[in-house]
Amino acid sequence: MKIQFVAGFGPITRDEAAAEGFWAQSLGIPFDEPVPGYFTNDDLDGVKAFARWPLTQAAEATFGTTDWPSDLPVPQAWLELDVATADDVAAAVGELRAAGARVLTEAHEEPWGQTTARVQSPEGLLVGVTYTPWMHREAGGEVTPVE
Repeated sequence: MKIQFVAGFGPITRDEAAAEGFWAQSLGIPFDEPVPGYFTNDDLDGVKAFARWPLTQAAEATFGTTDWPSDLPVPQAWLELDVATADDVAAAVGELRAAGARVLTEAHEEPWGQTTARVQSPEGLLVGVTYTPWMHREAGGEVTPVE
């Protein structure tokens, strides 16, 4: 597996008022809200996206329910590691499984065009291996077209 870049990182939130106060007001990070309750800033240098992701949405995206399973550590943050192609996501899942990682979500294409799979780190971090087409740039600065 060859990770291309960190596609996104941010805390998984439980208290939206506290999260807004710390991240947006105290630290001054501006956020957009592309869908209700999901706050993101895709313009910070260093990662392609920094977003506050509510636990209920993380559970829904991973398990299809808004409740996080009681037999898994509740994640404090999420991290997405982007690979070169959509096909590389499935290959990465195979490598992770062979290394003993518990795969929470198999590789699949999301309705918005991102290919994702999820595992949980030993520390409880929710880790996505992804291919995010609009985040891959050609040498000339153009966004790589969606496959």
